[in-house]
Amino acid sequence: MRVGFIGLGNVGGKLAGSLLRSGFPLTLNDLDRQAAMPLLEHGARWAETPKALAQVADVVITCLPSPQAVCEVMESPAGVLAGLCKGAAWMEMSTMDEGEVQRLGSLVEQVGALALEAPVSGGCHRAATGNISILVGGQREGFDRVFPVLQAMGGSILHIGPLGSASALKVVTNYLASAHLVALGEALMVCKLVGIDLATAYEGIRISSGNSFVHETESQVILNGSYNINFTMDLVCKDTGLFDALGKRLGIPLELSPKIVEIFEDGRRRYGERAWSSMIVKRLEEACSADLRAPGFPEELVDNHSEADGREMHRMETT
Repeated sequence: MRVGFIGLGNVGGKLAGSLLRSGFPLTLNDLDRQAAMPLLEHGARWAETPKALAQVADVVITCLPSPQAVCEVMESPAGVLAGLCKGAAWMEMSTMDEGEVQRLGSLVEQVGALALEAPVSGGCHRAATGNISILVGGQREGFDRVFPVLQAMGGSILHIGPLGSASALKVVTNYLASAHLVALGEALMVCKLVGIDLATAYEGIRISSGNSFVHETESQVILNGSYNINFTMDLVCKDTGLFDALGKRLGIPLELSPKIVEIFEDGRRRYGERAWSSMIVKRLEEACSADLRAPGFPEELVDNHSEADGREMHRMETT
């Protein structure tokens, strides 16, 4: 299958790299051509517009920072919809509002193409090795058709249900990750001020019922002091806002969610749009005049898996 990939940011560039290494004919588009240069040097092709990319692709993937960016790339006069071929597939890999992905999906289907969503979870370090988790929404026919493409990018691939369901679940998982991050900041600060060595505290949490994926990853770069999780404040604010809006739209009396939104909006004001999301714990560090540091933790996470490991591929399907 010929794959077109639009959006070469922190995650998108790594996903596109996995496709290229797996041998897919790959065409790229991004606002910044420089972001594509490492892949162009290894055989990928460049399209000047999303329309031109869609005209030569069997599968068009968009992986962009906001729903607004996705709509612009899809619906502009030189956008994907203007060039999408009948029988092709569009796969949206950003974190989206489920209503927007359904609306765009209906426009894709009007031109005779398949519409899918495939948001990812697990961090840039896993995207770099083709070991990220992928949640997929859309028709079973489309899921089966693009599965080889998904397999090149992800380790655990779960078909959630109809279009929109994966986007809803993704904002749920991102909300949970954000809540865990805030709670970990408070937990580590309590350990610090009560006199527990933070490296020991990290290990104690890791082997206990308090453990989480967020602790095993983000706590490490917090304790290092780099905070470099390759995910930024503006993206957390977008994702927690999507979750909060969804819950309110469903009439759920959310209690924690509005506070999480408030905390990350404050973090964005303090440290900037593009500050690493893990820097949210600096609010506590500043308030307590104490840093959360311990020796022996990495500046940036590296996944221990690789595409050459021969690891088991998990394809999980709903009944």
